[in-house]
Amino acid sequence: MMKKFILSLIVSFGFLYICSAQEGAKWNVEKSSHFIVYFKEAPEDFIKQVIDNSENYYYRITSDLGFNRYNFWLWNERAKVYIYNNVLDYQAATGQPSWSGGNVSVRDKIISSFPYAHDFFETVLAHEIGHIIFREFVGFGNYAVPLWLDEGVASYQERSKYSHADTLVRKAIESGEFIPLEELTHFGEQISMPTDTAQLLYAESFSAVDFLITKFGKDNFVTFCQSLRDKKSLDRALASSYSFSDVGQMQEAWKKYLGN
Repeated sequence: MMKKFILSLIVSFGFLYICSAQEGAKWNVEKSSHFIVYFKEAPEDFIKQVIDNSENYYYRITSDLGFNRYNFWLWNERAKVYIYNNVLDYQAATGQPSWSGGNVSVRDKIISSFPYAHDFFETVLAHEIGHIIFREFVGFGNYAVPLWLDEGVASYQERSKYSHADTLVRKAIESGEFIPLEELTHFGEQISMPTDTAQLLYAESFSAVDFLITKFGKDNFVTFCQSLRDKKSLDRALASSYSFSDVGQMQEAWKKYLGN
C-alpha cells in the first residue's frame, strides 16, 4: 500500500526527466484532437487504446468539472504522451523505479508510460489528465490552490475507486481522526506519511470536491476555480462562489452534508 501511495505522489507531481535522448530519438507519431502520442515499437492496438482513452477522459473530465466550454489543448497546445518500448526503456528515460506504471510532468503536459503498464488506463491516465486540466485552468504554481483541492479534482476522475470515500470520512469524524481541511491545505508532499493517513487524505479530498460539485453544481465550481485563477485567496474564492466565509465554514457544511 505504501508503494502505491508513493507512486501516486510521484506520478501526481511529475518528477519527469525530459532527457536529450527523448528529444533526439526518432519517434512514430499519432495525433488526435487533444493529444500527440509518441512511440517506437508499441503495438498499434495499444496506441489506439491510448488515444481513445485519453480523448474519452479529456471530454469526461472537462464535462465533470464544468470546463467543457473552454478550448484546452488544441493544435500546438496538445498534451503529449510518450510510450516507451518496455519497462526498461521507460525506467532508463524517466529515472522511475521498477514498480512505476506511469509518470507525468504537469506543467509540461507530458505523460510517459509503456505498453500494458499496470493500472495505466484504469487509474494513472484519468488521474493525471485531471491534474493537468485543472492546473492549466487555475494556474501552474498557484499557491492559493490547496493540496486537498488539487488531489480531490484528480481523484474525482476515479469515482469507482473512491465510492466508499464518504463512509471512510464519516468514520474518521466519529473516531476523531478526521483531518481538518486547514491542515490538508498545508500538508505538502508528505511521502513518508503512514498509509492510513494517506488513504484518509485522498478520501477527504475526493469527498470535499464531490460535495462542492454535487451540492452546488458545476457553474459554482467553475466560478470558484476562476476566482483562484484570478489570484483570490482560498477563503475569498469560497466566499465569492459559495457564500462560505472561510474554509472552516465550508468544512462544517460539508460535515453536516455527510451526516445527512
